Amino acid sequence: MKPFSVKKILFFIVVFVIVNNILFYPNNILSWDVFGYYAYLPLKFIYHSLHLNDLHLLEVIAKEYNSTDTLYQFVYLPEGNSIIKYSMGLSYFYAPFFFIGHLFALLFQFKTDGYSAPYQFAILMGGITYTILGLILLTKVLQHFFEDKIAIAALILTVFATNYVFHVTMYGQNAMSHSLLFFTYAGILWFTIQWHQTHKIKYIIVLAILLGLTIIARPSEIVCLFIPLFWNVYDQQSLNAKWQLILKEWKQILILTVIIALIQLPQIIYWKTQTGHFLYDSYGNNYGEGFEFFHPYILEVLFSFRKGWLLYTPIMIVAVAGLYRLKKDEPKIFYALFIYFVFNLYIVSSWSCWWYAQSFSQRSLISSYPVMAISMGYFIKWILTKRNIYRTVFLFFAICFLVLNIFQTIQFDKGIIDGDRMTAAYYGKTFLKMNVKEEDKSLLLVNRSFSGYNTFKDEFNYHKRDMEVLTFENYHYKDTTIAFEGKASYKLDSNLFYSPEITAKYKQLTDQDHAWIRASAMVYIPKDVSNPKFSLIFKFENKHRPYGFWGYDAEKGQLKIGEWNLISVDYLTPEVRSVNDVLKVFIFHRGKGLLFIDNFKVEVFERNL
Repeated sequence: MKPFSVKKILFFIVVFVIVNNILFYPNNILSWDVFGYYAYLPLKFIYHSLHLNDLHLLEVIAKEYNSTDTLYQFVYLPEGNSIIKYSMGLSYFYAPFFFIGHLFALLFQFKTDGYSAPYQFAILMGGITYTILGLILLTKVLQHFFEDKIAIAALILTVFATNYVFHVTMYGQNAMSHSLLFFTYAGILWFTIQWHQTHKIKYIIVLAILLGLTIIARPSEIVCLFIPLFWNVYDQQSLNAKWQLILKEWKQILILTVIIALIQLPQIIYWKTQTGHFLYDSYGNNYGEGFEFFHPYILEVLFSFRKGWLLYTPIMIVAVAGLYRLKKDEPKIFYALFIYFVFNLYIVSSWSCWWYAQSFSQRSLISSYPVMAISMGYFIKWILTKRNIYRTVFLFFAICFLVLNIFQTIQFDKGIIDGDRMTAAYYGKTFLKMNVKEEDKSLLLVNRSFSGYNTFKDEFNYHKRDMEVLTFENYHYKDTTIAFEGKASYKLDSNLFYSPEITAKYKQLTDQDHAWIRASAMVYIPKDVSNPKFSLIFKFENKHRPYGFWGYDAEKGQLKIGEWNLISVDYLTPEVRSVNDVLKVFIFHRGKGLLFIDNFKVEVFERNL
């Protein structure tokens, strides 16, 4: 073999992946998002039911293994039961390794609860396996198009100069969808090539399986169909030829369609049995996130300091530029890959939470890297035809981008680069630094708790202003029997259990990324009320649909009967979908008997700039 053959480089990368997964062994790979992706398997094969009347079992497991702060991975239904928020696609990938883990748990007397050490180790081994398969398939694809030195360069840059290296080597990230979809996309490319060359049924069966797994893993990945659909289509004549090929091989196309549909069928059955609908948007219950197809965040996804793809993974500038060379040098596949890239970027950018929290760079684009590796290869091929000065400049920047990526990956691991709070000012302060001053952290976006409960600890960094005060003196529905100040208060009872709302649009609160809201009220509880129950409620509404809900149950505090009590609660605004989203603050009387409120006030705290 040559000193730097493709096989040797691939072997080195595989060893690197395995060693680093051992060095950065996760405390619990079955945690956070993976806790939800994986839940289908233990619920079905150990606890024998996917019907969740309540989440007590999962709460116990999450607490025992420290898997998640809140069960955000599950969605409450109006009927009172719950469903898993995520589609079941990743559980297909996990399944073989889940059963291996279950067997080891039985043989070696570990807990057979689906979450003990054998299951966790097995899922990690599964992630490593899919990573290796993906790298092998990508190498085959690159060798199909390029000579060895170009294939090697594209492979090394794709692995080590992008955020892919973090997601396949550290803390069990290879169990997330991104690295698994990297494998399926590399396979889709390879078997698309093979089928178009041979028209053999074995290739279309494997292609169908990979397409089906990709779509059920993340439904937005339905754009993967563009790759085989437009392969070898580049003008009217080739479009006609592709149509004739489909007609000629209609039986194989039917097989492909049936296999893709069958892979989706268990998900459809699950939705139907649990929700009554064949198709169900499990994200639809949270109006704080969703697709914004008419207002995509393309510039933010590409260039923002918070999570800009081309800022934190600059080698992809080469890959994007390579699309032009791809069109020039290999027009037969250009439209398939370009159409996929454009639609995929648009969909990723349309998600309201476009920063995809707690990740380095844009992790949702990792699945597209096999496609981008091809365009990168064509750019490298083109630059090698130029004069030495151009090749030297490219080599210099490629090495710089690779070293920068590794350095920033280490920064991310050490918490210097934050997973979702980065700003331009903070990035500048920490650029190429391996430590961060405590005062520099104030330059980050506000820290939001995963549990939803946030504590206002740094009030001295904010300035305060009153938003609105309700004294009820001139209110159309008031009570004059008792008042804290003035002559009137507002009475709540079993017939009237909501106070008036104090409302404002987000743009009236602040033009910053967040504000703290303090709501307070004086509350009087008559002496004949033995068990007062009421809550101070905050919520935002997007097009009249609520999200960002937070309620403080006042009975948890020390309430004095027969006296006026001051109730004061702080609330951090959520990541709003629109500056026109509306904040509503009110008191909800949940008990029996009377309750009087007065001096209901809302204050806004904005960070000092």
